[in-house]
Amino acid sequence: MVTVVTELVQCFHLRGRYGQYTMNQESTTTKVIEKPPFDRSSSQDSLDELSMEDYWIELENIKRSSENRQEAQEVVVVKEPDEGELEEEWLKEAGLSNLFGESAGDPQESMVFLSTLTRTQAAAVQKRVEMVSQTLRKRNKQHQIPDVRDIFAQQRESKETAPGGTELQSLRTNENKYQGRDDQASNLVVGEKKPILPEETPASETDINLEVSFAEQALNQKESSKEKIQKSKGNDATSPNFRVPKDKTGTTRIGDLAPQDMKKVCPLALIELTALYDVLGIELKQQKAVKIKTRDSGLFCVPLTVLLEQDQRKIPGTRIPLIFQKLISRIEEGGLETEGLLRIPGAATRIKNLCQELEAKFYEGTFNWESVKQHDAASLLKLFIRELPQPLLSVQYLKAFQAVQNLPTKNQQLQALNLLVILLPDANRDTLKALLEFLQRVIDNKEKNKMTVMNVAMVMAPNLFMCHALGLKSSEQREFAMAAGTANTMHLLISYQKLLWTIPKFIVNQVREQNSGNHRKDKRAMKKLLKKMAYDREKYEKQDKSANDADVPQGVIRVQAPHLSKVSMAIQLTEELRASDVLARFLSQESGLAQTLKIGEVFLYEIGGNIGERCLDDDTYMKDLYQLNPNAEWVIKSKPS
Repeated sequence: MVTVVTELVQCFHLRGRYGQYTMNQESTTTKVIEKPPFDRSSSQDSLDELSMEDYWIELENIKRSSENRQEAQEVVVVKEPDEGELEEEWLKEAGLSNLFGESAGDPQESMVFLSTLTRTQAAAVQKRVEMVSQTLRKRNKQHQIPDVRDIFAQQRESKETAPGGTELQSLRTNENKYQGRDDQASNLVVGEKKPILPEETPASETDINLEVSFAEQALNQKESSKEKIQKSKGNDATSPNFRVPKDKTGTTRIGDLAPQDMKKVCPLALIELTALYDVLGIELKQQKAVKIKTRDSGLFCVPLTVLLEQDQRKIPGTRIPLIFQKLISRIEEGGLETEGLLRIPGAATRIKNLCQELEAKFYEGTFNWESVKQHDAASLLKLFIRELPQPLLSVQYLKAFQAVQNLPTKNQQLQALNLLVILLPDANRDTLKALLEFLQRVIDNKEKNKMTVMNVAMVMAPNLFMCHALGLKSSEQREFAMAAGTANTMHLLISYQKLLWTIPKFIVNQVREQNSGNHRKDKRAMKKLLKKMAYDREKYEKQDKSANDADVPQGVIRVQAPHLSKVSMAIQLTEELRASDVLARFLSQESGLAQTLKIGEVFLYEIGGNIGERCLDDDTYMKDLYQLNPNAEWVIKSKPS
């Protein structure tokens, strides 16, 4: 088999033959590079038989474009963080800053949070607290830093003394699975060592495990075998394709949860990602966010948040920059069947002039889009992504995205990408989703445009992963090492969008457990207050119970739509009743609503109990969800834009 390094060297030799794709053919040179001394990762193995010429041609186009646009780019030199600084930032982002130094945070809330962590998550927290503790001692700071063992001992005690309840018992049913304490947990691991199949066998399709902590899966995998984990060959014929599993309590996608629950999801995703990298022995390369001087108006070289502020003044509720949407629209107007779409660049001089004209006329509405050729629009789209002052994949997590290629298996690469997508700022995540959906539409026309998923991945990878605005200059050897890996990561981002925008069930369960813990804490405080005020405790409990029961018989839920109708509907739960059935029944009962609303315009929500608010997917089995959250209310409403 030809090694990836040999393949890349051959690609450099081929550059001159593909001058029609470059902006300046005369300056193309052939250069022989010595084999760089780096280990081949699994993702590089997967590209052994694929030509990388598209990647290198795109990289040359980017360099030429940067020279032409030099005056528009401000290179920011990122200062290396001091010892312990990243760990402090990590703990703050995880909502655990009160574990060191002074903090206004509620220690009880932190205890509830810590009580929900898995063993690998707890180990990741402990490691960072100890590193910060050592650093602060070196700086001779007089912080009273609690011993981490004491912290986790306290939360274990609070767990043991917590009063039992239906909600808690429901959540504990799967606790052993996602905390890795079940002897059978290793049986649930996806991607464990399997016999090698013949090369001609087509790739199988299997559910990815979203019920058990990813780090726990990796640890169980290590513990169940004395041998090293066998590296899967990224996208070869023996590597399975993964799909989102069917979950009777409903699949939760990004955007389905209320903001207060998402605030709990993100710290858990960060801790889980860190724990996964710790278990696999890979450094999580997290970059400290930097404040930089940026343009406060315009289109190119403008932060996403500033662009969206401008756009929302014109169209309230805009979540994706208007210029970004318009460029995609212009490309699609030219037809997605055009051969070499995204690969063939526009003329450099024309692109530069179009940028200047767009800056002056876009918001005035006087720009002539008919003058923009399809390949020019594609080049402008890629230029927009590259010239963001902070990368689309974010300053903080760009290196973590790049490090995904170093994870041993395709399963673990997908798990890490899933967590990283959750961690992206909303503006970055929404824009990335719009880009990936567009790229998939391009790939859907591959028979005519000759742009397969790997072709598109190779063209787009340098635009997303090589952030020149941050001064991350790469040597040729580093470019060799990154090329195949980032192209493979781009491939996964495009091919597994549905999976990557799913919130793992084990994290949703941890959020439920946090909410239950906080409710118990608040309830105990209220009872204590009422007792002090000489109220009858028994009377309070009876009132509380009757309010929860609301005269609804066991096994029946009451569905309401306060914004749509004054009528509520009692529905008997059955084994086969799904969320889509509930919606259909309610709309059929309300004849006026059935004429004005359709399925897909309104959704059934689970509100309260052990969740803030969650939009249910159509295939949610209501009886299973009711058993998980018996105190929830069931409300039909439209999704916020």
